[in-house]
Amino acid sequence: MGETENGVLEDTLLPRDTSRSLPLSLLRAREAVMVRFRPLLAVHDLTEQQWRVIRILGETSPLDATEVAERACVLAPSLTRIIKSLEERGIIRRERDHADARRTLLSLNQAGFDLIRDVTPQSIAIYSVLEARYGREKTEHLIDMLNELAAIKDGA
Repeated sequence: MGETENGVLEDTLLPRDTSRSLPLSLLRAREAVMVRFRPLLAVHDLTEQQWRVIRILGETSPLDATEVAERACVLAPSLTRIIKSLEERGIIRRERDHADARRTLLSLNQAGFDLIRDVTPQSIAIYSVLEARYGREKTEHLIDMLNELAAIKDGA
């Protein structure tokens, strides 16, 4: 038990090889995908988090800020900064919920929908390259499996 002579931990102390670590594998896969999208987002002066918020609001709006944060996988303090930035650029608007003044509702402005329309053709091209290399069926299956895994919320 402990370290071997060369300073490496004994196998009994390691849960599994890092090449088989789910968290590390997910991070590596995310990076392999996002490295293709970052240049596209940079052209439009968008961060990954901003783009996620825009996409969520493009699918459903208005949405409560808490719901946007959850769906876009953005922490609340980060969302506050994102809202401010996107609002200043005229991409989104926020308004108080008339039924509950404590809630903030977010929606895309026309500039937000225009941005989605501008980015979509290049995004589709990136997806096409990924699917050509990895396979469309495998890609769809991977997305389904990841969504199933993400649905496990109880920590078990």
